[in-house]
Amino acid sequence: MKNKMTLAAISIFIVIAMTACNGSILLDIPASADALESLQEAYISIYEQVLPSVVSISVTKTVLGSGFEFPKIPFDDDFDFEFPEDEEPFEYQETAAGSGFIWDKDGHIITNNHVIAGADVIRVVFSDGRSELAELIGADAASDLAVLKVNLPENELAPISVSDSTQVRVGQVAVAIGNPFQLESSMTTGIVSGVGRSLPLGGENDSGLYYSIPDVIQTDAAINPGNSGGVLVDINGGLIGITSAIESPIRANSGIGYVIPSVIVNKIVPLLIRDGKFEQPWIGISGRDMIPEFADLMGMDIKQRGALVIDISGNSPAAESGLVGSSIEGQIDGTDVRVGGDVIIAADGYPINDFEDLVAFLARHTIVGQTITLSLIRADERVEVDLTLAARPNASSLEERFEPDDISTGAWLGVDGQTMSADVAETMDLPLNTGGVLIDTVTAGSPADDAGLRGSYRQVEINGEEIMVCGDIITKIDETIINSIEDLDETININEPDTLMLFYVLRDGEEIVVGVTLGERPNQ
Repeated sequence: MKNKMTLAAISIFIVIAMTACNGSILLDIPASADALESLQEAYISIYEQVLPSVVSISVTKTVLGSGFEFPKIPFDDDFDFEFPEDEEPFEYQETAAGSGFIWDKDGHIITNNHVIAGADVIRVVFSDGRSELAELIGADAASDLAVLKVNLPENELAPISVSDSTQVRVGQVAVAIGNPFQLESSMTTGIVSGVGRSLPLGGENDSGLYYSIPDVIQTDAAINPGNSGGVLVDINGGLIGITSAIESPIRANSGIGYVIPSVIVNKIVPLLIRDGKFEQPWIGISGRDMIPEFADLMGMDIKQRGALVIDISGNSPAAESGLVGSSIEGQIDGTDVRVGGDVIIAADGYPINDFEDLVAFLARHTIVGQTITLSLIRADERVEVDLTLAARPNASSLEERFEPDDISTGAWLGVDGQTMSADVAETMDLPLNTGGVLIDTVTAGSPADDAGLRGSYRQVEINGEEIMVCGDIITKIDETIINSIEDLDETININEPDTLMLFYVLRDGEEIVVGVTLGERPNQ
């Protein structure tokens, strides 16, 4: 009954607001006051129901600092100051705060990974003021989720109720409860402003790869620093997502907040509790939304929807299953594009209307090792392809791929390649004396990927061996000529991370120059 009253009160309030803006009041003042009072009681009820499940989280971590400070006196022509050399860094303790919520009667607490990353000490403060040290059980940087545990009796824990975020609709009421700016037990209200967003993570995880979280909910309920890890609930007090980020240049509410949906939380948290980690399922493709312009270039119905496959990573499930990347060059509004690859239109029967649908399907419904069936359009024919998902590359999988002796301590580019040969050049319709390094694959999120370098996408047989061709060919870096894979390795390895270098690249027979900022190797 209380839930129905809540919905009715909010609905009446909206009707009042709309009619007032139109210059006509359909309800008299007493009725309006009654509606506002009902709305007020509804919000109070939601707050009192959810608050016992929400916690404040404080962390202490060790960071490196420098003892150097500029002298606090004015500079003049007679002042002679020398910068200190080899200033020794020192360690100091830094504190930070966020939010979280009670997951179950076993004492598991859920928050964002970025709230507790690198923490030496984690403390959880409950709504009644109790404070407990927490143990980190598991975390996943790619979904920005972490599980903590406190030792408390079951009767002192109030787990949150969870709603189905897949049923969330734009316009529905949303309530955020958390601890912005360390102001505990704060509540803000708004609506769901958007669904199906993709949220790029603001930092780099331990593997050196960058990720984005799919299926994200957008809300205009005020979210500020400190809200991270808190809850966004519906009018029934059910969790629809974890407040994670804001879109603001000044780290304050700007009316756009991002929320990790409960469907992803429900899937990943039990595995973090069981295994302490979660492996993200991976196909191994890059692609784009299928749009009418692409369909026209490919000779397809311009109404065709789906996810167009552009590039395929080497040794990936996509490569093993024979998915086809794009190899047809075209132009749209004066911009060069590649088309012609497989168009994914369904996965295990779920419609795929764009690339985000494919990413959301993987996030919602799949785990590593699962075999899925992709429905494709390939050369005007519908094709069904079975594909077994692998783990998205991370630090451990990269270390398994390379022997320790193969990893230097220099900078990192993030490509696999091969020295150009006459046979490869002939296959690519290039002069037989074309030199350089042909890029086979580009690691997702690597410096090469960030700079837009392209891997190979067409498989051919040369001298009885299957190889990939048609990628970028690196011929020179700054003033260094690149004739072999050894030249490339040496040139990268002698430089430091964060070095900006100019790469001279042959792409489709034309030379272009690409600026690449080198990174740190993933296993360091």
